[in-house]
Amino acid sequence: MYEGSLRSLIHLFKYSGMKPLARPLAAYLERAIPVDEHFDAVVPVPLYWRKQWSRGFNQAELLARYVAKHRGIPVWNALRRKRATATQAGLANAGRRRNVAGAFVVRAKTKRDAKLAGKKILLVDDVMTTGATASACATALKRGGAGSISLLTLARVDRRFRS
Repeated sequence: MYEGSLRSLIHLFKYSGMKPLARPLAAYLERAIPVDEHFDAVVPVPLYWRKQWSRGFNQAELLARYVAKHRGIPVWNALRRKRATATQAGLANAGRRRNVAGAFVVRAKTKRDAKLAGKKILLVDDVMTTGATASACATALKRGGAGSISLLTLARVDRRFRS
């Protein structure tokens, strides 16, 4: 659950630039993957270039790199966020879906290489609230030819108990 100490750690990692937290947080992610589960590649949820530039890193990519290294599989930056989107915080489910609809595309080079064709992809992000971002990313990956997509996040917001 996205609350308490885990929420504080994610905020330090994401908003305060505490990049060394990527390793221990990725260890939590790694434990959530069944030992016998196989993936062809790990794909991080991308940030819009301007946000990544101002933050200095993409938190999902750092987590994805640690998970991929531990599993011995490649990281593919197969997705691109083609437009800036408003922050999802404060938006209801429908607003979140509208906000990210069509915001993600498969990178041209990935498309050209037909890299995704039939592949089993592990999509990595830090927090899932409604699943709108993950769904938009999965749609883009499926359009790019991916066979299946599984989502792995550090935390999930339980919106049933939010006001």
